[in-house]
Amino acid sequence: MAKLPWKWTISIAVCVAVLAIGSNLYTSHLNRMTDGNVNASAQKHTILASPIVPQSAPIVSYRSPTCGCCGEWVKRMQAVGFTVEDNITENLDAIKKQHNLPNDLAACHTAIAAGYVIEGHIPAADIQRLLAEKPKIAGIAVPGMPIGSPGMESGNIRESYATYSFTKDGKVTIFQEHPA
Repeated sequence: MAKLPWKWTISIAVCVAVLAIGSNLYTSHLNRMTDGNVNASAQKHTILASPIVPQSAPIVSYRSPTCGCCGEWVKRMQAVGFTVEDNITENLDAIKKQHNLPNDLAACHTAIAAGYVIEGHIPAADIQRLLAEKPKIAGIAVPGMPIGSPGMESGNIRESYATYSFTKDGKVTIFQEHPA
């Protein structure tokens, strides 16, 4: 067997170390997301185990300058590959009104992607599904600020919540349920 040049040996060793560290970080992240029980949690929560892939539609987000959880939601969307234009505004109600968001579905931030309204702390998987299926709706919303939703994480505390779809004429249905 031929001996590899020392530069190649070092390059290969660095690549192996980076892969090992990345694998450990991913496993650690997955364990934190699933409380160490990947199988049980996978039944309860949708986990995106695929690598970060650029998403098809950019998200234009509008949020208050005083809301930190909205900034955290933006980070979660960027982490799975969405390009997010993060707009800070003092007049969030005008944005909601402009996009005909039903009052009972309001949350702390509003976003637009591919013409759909994305209201509140919606999981990336729900947005990906919306953009893939392209239903004839105005948008999706997670009303309020449910603990455990993206950007509203609080350790292992999670409450059940739902993502709702809504039409321009005000019809609201459950788009996706998210058990605690």
